Amino acid sequence: MARRESRMLELGTKAPDFALPDPSGEVVSLVDFDDKPALLVAFICNHCPYVKHIVDGFAAFAREYGSKGLAVVAISANDAGAYPEDAPPAMAEVARAHGFTFPYLYDESQQAALAYQAICTPDFFLFDADRRLVYRGQFDDSRPKGDVPVTGASLRAAVDALLAGRPVPAEQMPSVGCSIKWKAGKAPEWG
Repeated sequence: MARRESRMLELGTKAPDFALPDPSGEVVSLVDFDDKPALLVAFICNHCPYVKHIVDGFAAFAREYGSKGLAVVAISANDAGAYPEDAPPAMAEVARAHGFTFPYLYDESQQAALAYQAICTPDFFLFDADRRLVYRGQFDDSRPKGDVPVTGASLRAAVDALLAGRPVPAEQMPSVGCSIKWKAGKAPEWG
């Protein structure tokens, strides 16, 4: 397990476009969320211990904030050829098992991960109504095998501020997780 910290994409960055399939083949695009006041793009996968540690808390967070106007989309960009547990059929199982109420998309080309400069799983990107980045970083201070409970406190503070029209907290801590599993020849120099 290669532990990585997120790159902390520059605040104000416009959300990169994407059009990716879910495990059933239905394509979801950035424009599908145009009517929402806030959008959270989360890069996750199935096998990473860091994702497994927060997945139930993250699914509950998405259910809670979905009713408040936050759109959530999760993307897996791992090389499913080398990591079959991250392939679309397994993604569908994980989504069902954890009650995902949001699309869980597969970035087979890894182009979305590259565009967002995602480097680890989980890696979170919160965009305002104009799809400008206002938060990137950790879900909370919890880590696998630690004694800090999974609360989503860091992301909650950012989303609460955004939805209330207040400035998002300036202090943002990078997410920590497993490195994205790049295909041969695809890893960026920063990956």
